[in-house]
Amino acid sequence: MYSGECDVKKCEELQKYLTGKYCFLRRLVIGKTQLSRKIVAFTLSKGGLILAGAFHGAERITAMMLYKFLDEVCSKMDSDSKFYDAVIKTGLTVVPMVNPDSVEISCNGVHTAGNKAEFVSECLIKAGLPHKKWQANANGVDINHNFDAGFYHVKQRERELGILSPSPTRYGGEYPESERESSALCDLCRDSDYSLAVALHSQGREIYYDYGNNTPSESRKLAYKMAELSGYAVSHPQGIAVGGGFKDWFIEHFHRPAFTLEVGLGENPLSPDIFDTEYEKVTTMLWYLLDYTIMNKNADKDL
Repeated sequence: MYSGECDVKKCEELQKYLTGKYCFLRRLVIGKTQLSRKIVAFTLSKGGLILAGAFHGAERITAMMLYKFLDEVCSKMDSDSKFYDAVIKTGLTVVPMVNPDSVEISCNGVHTAGNKAEFVSECLIKAGLPHKKWQANANGVDINHNFDAGFYHVKQRERELGILSPSPTRYGGEYPESERESSALCDLCRDSDYSLAVALHSQGREIYYDYGNNTPSESRKLAYKMAELSGYAVSHPQGIAVGGGFKDWFIEHFHRPAFTLEVGLGENPLSPDIFDTEYEKVTTMLWYLLDYTIMNKNADKDL
């Protein structure tokens, strides 16, 4: 079930499977894309930990990882009443596929962009890239450059690199949250009391944990513990990768820990063949952060 290619149809099948299997799992449509595809979140009560993946079409393996992790969490809740109570009291939200239009373009071709197909094709030709390398949404905006965290510094770096218009990757849009996908995720966070956020990307086997002066003191310790558990490296993004991302925005606006996990090694899109091996590394970090969030929530209640 959790192997092979991951497109929107496969995710819809997993949604039906999970909501049918676990009566306590709530499915929310937090928004719709430019092409009217649903942006879906799963929640086990508000607050606590939020996990998000597939910000980029060519990084869709992250969506499958989040679906599998969600299944494992729910399975444990189903068999362990104490764990069930702990998760419900703490909160867990999973947004497996932030950018479904991008996933469809990268996975299944330009024609999946519907009335934006000609535009997407022109962007790819201009960039000299095949459709499988598509990372942006259907408007040619890179969602992980579209958050309000150093946005205008990122725009300056774009201009220095000659990125002046919609593109398959790295064009951040005209203003923060200009896109339905980034706006939907920000609205979800503003409406909830999340204490910790994780964004899954690929690739590099790296952990990013800091952004600016609002990075919490505990973030570094958590990052190095995750590195110890997984074999990933704690690192710091460079150049145009600094700012504009979901992790950066969460830290900047909530002053709470947030992490980017760069999953796997190789060239995007990563081969589904690496899924099982890589998932073992990723899940050690996700379980650790869920346990940490639960313990931290309980400690707050004891004060």
